[in-house]
Amino acid sequence: MPVSAQVLENDRRLLWGLCYRMTGNAADADDLVQETFVRALQNPPRRTDEPWRPWLVRVAMNLSRDLLRKRRHRGYTGQWLPSPVPTDDIESPASYEPVASPDDSPATRYDLIESVSFAFLLALEVLTPAQRAVLLLRDAFDYSISETASALDMTEANVKVTLHRARQRMRDYDKERSPITSTRREATRRALEQFLLYLNARDVEGLERLLTEDVISVSDGGGEVAAALNVIRGRDKVLRLVLGLLEKIEAAPQASFHSFNGSPAVLFEDVRFRTSAATRYTLHIEVDDSGRIRRIDAVLAPGKLTATGKAHATTTPGAVAVAELAENRNPSVAEGDF
Repeated sequence: MPVSAQVLENDRRLLWGLCYRMTGNAADADDLVQETFVRALQNPPRRTDEPWRPWLVRVAMNLSRDLLRKRRHRGYTGQWLPSPVPTDDIESPASYEPVASPDDSPATRYDLIESVSFAFLLALEVLTPAQRAVLLLRDAFDYSISETASALDMTEANVKVTLHRARQRMRDYDKERSPITSTRREATRRALEQFLLYLNARDVEGLERLLTEDVISVSDGGGEVAAALNVIRGRDKVLRLVLGLLEKIEAAPQASFHSFNGSPAVLFEDVRFRTSAATRYTLHIEVDDSGRIRRIDAVLAPGKLTATGKAHATTTPGAVAVAELAENRNPSVAEGDF
């Protein structure tokens, strides 16, 4: 009996969430879910009277692991960053939380929002495809040992060994882990708004106070547009980079605030650089416990920005001020309002 489209659509958000966390790429997740559905229509499981979800997850995870292996084999131009995905509300696929099995289910180590954060997705890059799959199913999606083994065509013993090794390789992330709390999001928003205000005003002293001494800047052009190929380290070098780029913008771009990957971020559009073909990019920051910026990420690769068009802009006093500055008007709030 052929599968109905509705049966497949019921699991689209779960499958997309799995594929995105496996690959860190929204466009790849779209393609993997579509390929999973094609296989369901062309070569469905023998028992179509049983629930489809386990079979769909198995196919999607196998496809994801294959894609990861191919990606690592061909390499990547410059620095790799995840593609931004909206997390404005529970309707966002990245925010979708499936119902956990009541059997043999552990307490999850990472909640669903943390598991789409840039920090988490970057940490996953040190894992093998199999380790990544096991860790995500067990520690983020709350799968039991038996469910994970079934989904990945592994023995339960192999799942336990693979999970142990994956957790060992995630120890550095766990030591410096900063869960995405409302307090952390608010600190990130304030720092991001202040960064853009200082940058627009060419306030070097303000920027020096805001950035940590060991701040780093990472840009992902994906070989599609010009971007720094190496990580820029240290406050002086990062300041020279951002101030230099500012001088190469021919006209003020449109700037809008969003929630991408669980944290406040800025989407720049209608950008005109004299030295790059990038016309859109996202800016993300990471703050320390004192609210100072210790990392700046810029995603410029057009192929990484496919999901940003689905995001809803957020409005805050600081965001309004930044937008007004971009239009060369007097801002409606001053530094003291942050």
